[in-house]
Amino acid sequence: MIKTLRDALKIKDIRTKLLYTFMALIIVRIGCQLPVPGVDRNYFASWFEQQTALNFFDAMTGGSFTQMSIFALNITPYITASIIIQLLTIAIPKLEEMQKEGEDGRKKIAEYTRYLTIGLALIESIAMSVGFGNQGLLEGGITFTNVTVIVVSMTAGSAFLMWLGERITEKGVGNGISIILLINIVSRIPNDLTSLYNQFIASATVVNKIIAAVVILAVILGMVVFIIVLQDGERRIPVQYAKKVQGRKMVGGQSSNIPLKVNTAGVIPVIFASSLMSFPIVIAQFMGVSPASGAGASLGQKILKIFNQSSWCNFSNIHEFKYTLGLVAYIVLVIFFAYFYTSVTFNPIEVSNNMKKQGGFIPGIRPGKPTTDYLTKVLNNIIFIGAVGLTIVAVVPIFFSGAFDASVSFSGTSLIIIVGVVLETMKKIESMMLVRHYKGFLND
Repeated sequence: MIKTLRDALKIKDIRTKLLYTFMALIIVRIGCQLPVPGVDRNYFASWFEQQTALNFFDAMTGGSFTQMSIFALNITPYITASIIIQLLTIAIPKLEEMQKEGEDGRKKIAEYTRYLTIGLALIESIAMSVGFGNQGLLEGGITFTNVTVIVVSMTAGSAFLMWLGERITEKGVGNGISIILLINIVSRIPNDLTSLYNQFIASATVVNKIIAAVVILAVILGMVVFIIVLQDGERRIPVQYAKKVQGRKMVGGQSSNIPLKVNTAGVIPVIFASSLMSFPIVIAQFMGVSPASGAGASLGQKILKIFNQSSWCNFSNIHEFKYTLGLVAYIVLVIFFAYFYTSVTFNPIEVSNNMKKQGGFIPGIRPGKPTTDYLTKVLNNIIFIGAVGLTIVAVVPIFFSGAFDASVSFSGTSLIIIVGVVLETMKKIESMMLVRHYKGFLND
């Protein structure tokens, strides 16, 4: 990786793209520190310390949500809008046709995604301003002016980040939205490492310090390696194309393959599952109800505690361990969304029909329905392996957080995003270097 970056910096075009991306990310981090007018940031920060359900959201926004900055919503509305549009392309035939129209169709879908992003940002900012205002977190209370300023600031901040991400994709190293999400998550890691150091290493004996440091590094490095294997793993299904006559020439006869990634759904199942589990808590907290247990807690508060990730895997108290039932529901949701999202994005029937039209077949499998059945069977097996891998990555941080009270903002989802975006960006840079090498060779 270091050698790739060093070689890339020697090429002027790539060096310019890297510099453009770096400057854009500096703007992102500066914007995360600019406060929204009319919000008591200190009061909000103290309130946020008691809200465990929003830690994942704060990690995705790079701490800008805690700071209640103009980038408090960050690019989460865009991510949500992209997922919604992608799902709608399956449900709405017109959108599916647009997706198949090539560049023009993709531009229209991108335009719809932008409009939906603005709409979601408006809804979220209005809900936040009214919800927080009811709890007295706004200076001057709920007034039309205060709410308008907050809504405009947050919506404009989210729209600006969407625009900046597209500029990074166009003029930088690509994957603009993903890179902004990456820098947001990475910006929280120093605070998390400091928290782990103060909690497990600073006050321990020399022997315990060494043991704690080795365990922490082993867990982090082990998860990173596991995620790399999970992200790069794929099953290649061989495809043979029959020979046919076109004019006076014999064409075809080539061999190819269909690469099926082990983690076919990426990080989407974990995001969906985390969002569904935290949604009831977020709504309840806006209404002034928090998860709780004990004799004084109501039934609703106890149910909310089941949804709260910080209540899972607490082995020190048998009365609290029962709330780990929520972890079982979380695992079921991850596996369910892995199958659901893959079925939406990969259609074995369509792949089988395209192969048949092009004269392709899988050796030993007849074209048509047998090919579809074979692809479905292989895909289901791969999805299960990927879902189990995703579950392990998602559960390990939750286990250490509950069992050892390791308070960190990053999760398995964050690690998957970090590793995935870094690998994808490095591949992008390598491809740009390869193209540049071929251009130089042709010019010579």
